Amino acid sequence: MKKTAILFTIFISALTLHAQTNVNLKWENDMNVCIQQSMSTKKPIMLFFTGSDWCGWCMRLQKEVFQTPEFSAWASENVILMEVDFPRKTVLPENIRQQNNQLQGSFAVRGYPTVFFVNPAMGEDGKIALNSLGQTGYQQGGPTSWINSVSGFLKK
Repeated sequence: MKKTAILFTIFISALTLHAQTNVNLKWENDMNVCIQQSMSTKKPIMLFFTGSDWCGWCMRLQKEVFQTPEFSAWASENVILMEVDFPRKTVLPENIRQQNNQLQGSFAVRGYPTVFFVNPAMGEDGKIALNSLGQTGYQQGGPTSWINSVSGFLKK
């Protein structure tokens, strides 16, 4: 009985620890929402161009960087997250698919994963311009290395 209680305590502790380190970031997929959030918080938008259900390097970047507590803490303080997805199996709503195609063309994205950091700004003509701060993709070295490499973009 005592062994069972100890094992149960260890199991519950492990579940609690996993729940605390499990990262659930809010990734938007609507550019208009991201622009509004960015302008109100003064944080740049991080555009993650991905093939979520087929791109191996995208999945690796997600697992090694984006799904870590370090990245979660950094992202919540520094950027608005937007996933610009080009899945093969999942059907996106038509307006999101068109938006993603337009963004892909505007940023001349040729491969995945590609990550752009942008600041939206209101032009004199009343239209929103997305001013690029920098671009990156998959990098080895985990979340600390990735965050250090992109932090220079945000200081612009």
